[in-house]
Amino acid sequence: MKTSKQAQREARQLFRSCLVNGLLDENRVRRAFSLLLEKKPRGCMGILMRLQRLVKLDREQHTARVESATPLSADLQAEVAARIAKNYGAGLDISFLQNPALIGGVRVQVGSDLYDGSVKTRLERLEDSF
Repeated sequence: MKTSKQAQREARQLFRSCLVNGLLDENRVRRAFSLLLEKKPRGCMGILMRLQRLVKLDREQHTARVESATPLSADLQAEVAARIAKNYGAGLDISFLQNPALIGGVRVQVGSDLYDGSVKTRLERLEDSF
């Protein structure tokens, strides 16, 4: 379903009204959704779809995933979390996962940004160069 420009504009305005100090407030988002469903303005479905997409993109931008071949110590986790927060700001949801397939190194994904310092990726690049 294609959303009209007016619906996109209204969804952006609603999204901005759900931000508190640059971070998305879940209670405001829920309230915005319930008000839209209650009042059902013209283009309601388009506004809902666009608002849902904006919320999803914002959540992805504020989610960090750190993968390592072995479990990271608490000190190292704190250091990695501090560096990610320094680069991307506060309000990040950081998860630390173990992925033995990486062989060694760390892989960090924040939203669509990927920082891959794993041995697996380096070996794949070396193999591609031959």
